[in-house]
Amino acid sequence: MPTPVRTLALSPRATATGRALAAAARRRGLGCASLREWRAPERPHTIGSLYAGPLFADAVADGLGLGLLEPPMDWLAALPYELTGRHIECTTVARARTLRRPAFVKPPNDKGFPARVYPDGSGLPGPDAVDDDTPVLVSDIVSFTAEYRLFVLDGEIVTGSRYAVRGELDVVRLERDPLQEEVLGFASQLFAPGAPPLPSAVVVDVGTVDGRWAVVEANHGWASGQYACDSDAVLDVVLRAACPAAEVRPRDTRFLRQVTRAVR
Repeated sequence: MPTPVRTLALSPRATATGRALAAAARRRGLGCASLREWRAPERPHTIGSLYAGPLFADAVADGLGLGLLEPPMDWLAALPYELTGRHIECTTVARARTLRRPAFVKPPNDKGFPARVYPDGSGLPGPDAVDDDTPVLVSDIVSFTAEYRLFVLDGEIVTGSRYAVRGELDVVRLERDPLQEEVLGFASQLFAPGAPPLPSAVVVDVGTVDGRWAVVEANHGWASGQYACDSDAVLDVVLRAACPAAEVRPRDTRFLRQVTRAVR
């Protein structure tokens, strides 16, 4: 009996990245299916990966038998100032509500509330909307001049794209950007020996602040938009970042996403 063709599952929400990944999957002989409901299908046995937002992924990953890799919540805060260009703390939303100064506040790995500059902690969602112990990143306010998205597999940047200049969408393939070598040189420090660890498949955003390079954030490989990145290389990252739970590599088990909140 022939081995069933593995399928890449997509969320019901159509996106440009989802369409590009579907085409890349079909080019290499993989199946592709858009899931229509916020639950796993009754026969998910051939689904081997997933591209979707965190809420939808949380709703279906267990039923699909997938393990989802994500960056540690405190990864950005664990980096030295030389790599971030700003002071960053990983704390709880309850503590962040006590802030009496402006700060940029965001959930580390989700979009449970808007990531933006808050004049002080009083503007954050209350306990009726977000649990007190919800992790958040609180950072100094900076303005990135240019921002780049990098898809990384086994510590190697496999494709990249500029996606913004001065806060406005400005997309170009990394190899066409005059700062390509600077981007790659800076980002390589994030995967050098002794750097805070990341999953083997991950997305990292970097940029420039006041003429120096800085890390923006790390993102899920299975949920990040590709901008002008190479679709085949992005698919390689997705297939590792969301794979059958039994196939998660031993070094990546510590990066498995835990679903701890209710989903619809």
